[in-house]
Amino acid sequence: MLNVGIDVGMPKRVPELSPLQLKRKALTPGFHAVGGVAGLHLSVSPTLAASWILKKTVGSRRQEMGLGGYPDVTLAMARDKARAYAELISQGIDPLAEKRATRSALILAQAKDLTFKQVATRYIAKKSREFKTAKQTQKLTNQLASYAYPFIGHMIVSEIQRANIVRMLEPIWQEKTETATRLRASVERILDLAAAEGLRTGDNPARWAGNLSLSLPNPGKVSTVRHYKALSLADMPAFMQRLTEQKYMSAKALQFCILTAARSGEVRGATWNEVDLHAKVWTIPAERMKGGRAHKVPLCTSAVSLLESLSRDSEYLFHNTKGGPLSDVSVSKVPKQLGHDVTVHGFRATFRTWAQEHTNYRDEVCELALAHVNSDSTRAAYARSELLDKRRLLMQDWERFCREGLPARGKVIRIGNAE
Repeated sequence: MLNVGIDVGMPKRVPELSPLQLKRKALTPGFHAVGGVAGLHLSVSPTLAASWILKKTVGSRRQEMGLGGYPDVTLAMARDKARAYAELISQGIDPLAEKRATRSALILAQAKDLTFKQVATRYIAKKSREFKTAKQTQKLTNQLASYAYPFIGHMIVSEIQRANIVRMLEPIWQEKTETATRLRASVERILDLAAAEGLRTGDNPARWAGNLSLSLPNPGKVSTVRHYKALSLADMPAFMQRLTEQKYMSAKALQFCILTAARSGEVRGATWNEVDLHAKVWTIPAERMKGGRAHKVPLCTSAVSLLESLSRDSEYLFHNTKGGPLSDVSVSKVPKQLGHDVTVHGFRATFRTWAQEHTNYRDEVCELALAHVNSDSTRAAYARSELLDKRRLLMQDWERFCREGLPARGKVIRIGNAE
């Protein structure tokens, strides 16, 4: 309990001013007692801005408490507020402390009223600093806008329940399973962020194990694995022969994709400062790699010859007429122009089939050639200089296969080294 201070001596009684008298006082700068309630004053600044001040001893401290501005707060209103404050003080309550607590509670309540979309926007801003490209940020933004916001975007984040998540996922769970699983994971992380910031409590309704797994079928059982259309091994030599005869830039880019077993985006974004023709190595920086790790690609003889034949009119190895990188479409349409309904990515599948079925190279050598770093053995290979020498032999054998095809039955040639 607070002790109410008592002024020593007989306080001077201030006559109660009328509204008309107060109006005149408001035209004179100073600190004017108005009577009616002890300690109530009208403070008038040199610019004649007026406000109400209540002077009271609260506990052991003399305090000045603002009651609002004049004339918005009238004399009668100021006296009512002053009496209410005086009553609280008599009960041992600090009116200013109570006011601050009420305001803090209001701010906290308002903060907890954030919608899922508002929290998701903060989450996207945070993730954008972690993503390697702006395209990843845009992809996440579009995904949430298309599939999450129509169902839960407007909902207060603390009110989202399991049923809301199921209703959001069901329409796309079987038709767009990969998108749905990524969406679920993103929503789970956004709700985790909300919980960490004190905006919701309880279990995360987007959690899979022991939660959504009870209502939705396992994604691995319902999704259709996407197989990229790949060229058959038998067709590769003839295709490469026709491809090397094409002189336009996108055909040369596809040829380089095949000879390096690289992804289309990695080749289309390749720049001259990434290539060491003397060492016959192309080093793709981490920010351009799907796995986020710099990747060295040994260049076979045909790949080096191809690069040496290119002009250096642009920073990009393979560029459009304006000097910028080629578009995905320009490269992907090349196989169709040559009469084959296959994808650029499908040539990586052709490479993997050839390496697995027709060579003795170990799996980690082949996986590193494709920049796959999924298994423990492949990760360990990175610690051994990425097995660059063995991969160079692999790519030389791949170059020979692309030119000559598989060996005839009974003909013995070296195709890979298991060591």
